[in-house]
Amino acid sequence: MAAAPPRPRLGAGTGAKLLLLGATLLLALFLLAPLAALLGQSLVDESGHWSLQRFREFAATPGVATAAWNTLWIALLVTAITVPLAFVYAYAIQRSTLPLKPLWRVLGLAPLLGPSLVGAIGIIQWFGTQGVLKSWLAGGTIYGAPGIVLATVFAAFPHALMILVVALAHADARLYEAADALGASRWRRFCTVTLPAARYGLVSAALVVFAYSVSEFGIPKVVGGNFPVLAVEIYVQAVGLHNFGRGAVVALLLLAPVLLAFTVDRQVQRRQQASLTARAVPYSARADRRRDGALLLFVVLVGGALVAVLGMALWSSFISFWPYNLEPTLRHYTYGLAEAGVGSAWFNSLRLAAATALLGTPFVFVTAWLIDKTAARDTRLAAVVQALASLPMGVPGLVLGIGCILFFNHPDNPLGWLYKSFALLVAVTVVHYYSACHLTALTALKSLDREFEAVSASLKVSPLQTLRRVTLPVCLPAVMEIARYLFINAMTTVSALVFLYSPDTLPASVSILNLDEAGDLGPTAAMATLVVATTAAYSGLHVLAERLLRRRQAWRLASR
Repeated sequence: MAAAPPRPRLGAGTGAKLLLLGATLLLALFLLAPLAALLGQSLVDESGHWSLQRFREFAATPGVATAAWNTLWIALLVTAITVPLAFVYAYAIQRSTLPLKPLWRVLGLAPLLGPSLVGAIGIIQWFGTQGVLKSWLAGGTIYGAPGIVLATVFAAFPHALMILVVALAHADARLYEAADALGASRWRRFCTVTLPAARYGLVSAALVVFAYSVSEFGIPKVVGGNFPVLAVEIYVQAVGLHNFGRGAVVALLLLAPVLLAFTVDRQVQRRQQASLTARAVPYSARADRRRDGALLLFVVLVGGALVAVLGMALWSSFISFWPYNLEPTLRHYTYGLAEAGVGSAWFNSLRLAAATALLGTPFVFVTAWLIDKTAARDTRLAAVVQALASLPMGVPGLVLGIGCILFFNHPDNPLGWLYKSFALLVAVTVVHYYSACHLTALTALKSLDREFEAVSASLKVSPLQTLRRVTLPVCLPAVMEIARYLFINAMTTVSALVFLYSPDTLPASVSILNLDEAGDLGPTAAMATLVVATTAAYSGLHVLAERLLRRRQAWRLASR
């Protein structure tokens, strides 16, 4: 009697391809379908026929050209300010002997803990109509372009810093020794060795900041006054006027420069080469009083400015009535939590963040594992998933939100029951921040030698067992980092969710925006402080978990 053929294993093809197909369908459903609905809505007229009428009408609307121009030059100015500041700050952390480097790094990343409008609140309290430093403006106003620029620099700074810290993390000491031997000055060595090695990181940081500035919504809504920008125009058309057709046109205009920026970034990354070869000697900074003194002064000023903006927003939440009664009070918290209903909104955000981290993290990691560590990695399906995984990085949240309205709220869509549901908020949040998580997972997986899979196959160990016993334990720090990234962004995001919530699923970040619209600055600051405290507490638990992990996995201590 002939032996029965062995069942196909997951890594052998069938199961892996089915899982990868499922991931493809989910990304297509919550990313491609909304974008297609957005494009289709912009290309039809009121009667449903194909037409460019909406584009012509929008182009003829007074102020449209002004809003587009304002969006562009604000983004360019923010990029020109943020990237040099972040580069010098990252240089101080990686290429000097400054004391307290972990502290400066934490301060540089502090704006990530709260919604972007926290910076706008702090700027208003410092330089607004009743601001502490209003006299510094010499009769000018912070509302409009100045406030948008300052608050966006505050919010975008940590995004650029993260990229540039990595770009400056490694260097070949032999290049610096050769420059010293040739008698190159300090400035020439910086221009010919340091800058060329970091140029790809600089380009990526500039494009990320530019895209962030173009698509930022909360900041111009809070501190922009009557200064028109495209992001606010989308909100006005979709929420204020319920004109989703025109909102789709504005969303496409907003999408174009962001996609262009990330297309350029992708081309730049393809040309990037390894900065360290096998023969490289790791660079270690040597003490230099003049350089280190200047860099210490710089990080103190920049870090102090970030803390001042964030701290002012937090302090405002405890002030009775700014600026006339500075007595401390908890009234803003009781009002926001009980009377304004932000307590239930905060709980909604906590549920959203937990569900996003718990569901999104395994989805991202398993999908990356299927692409990199199974037989399905060489299929066309894997290439499709890779392309879909890169797309969210170039899609602003406002654009994704409008697209989801047009797709899921369509009367002929059998999935219309998802519209304004909690499940849709979770799915959209995961998709919105998918790209960075996917790259983190792939980076961790690629650090594992393929010999693990070869040995497992020779021992007839299933790929799932290898994943559970080898791959996942080694990649656990990256998995935890993905979970933290998803949790914090789910707590603080505004743009995609502002169109998709219902009264039962209202998130805290959107309720904070509503409080600001009502003119309740104290309760607005209080609820923003609550979000900051939540994300800070989660980050503290994350650090504690990392330390416990190192103790349990003794081999990590040996490799440090």
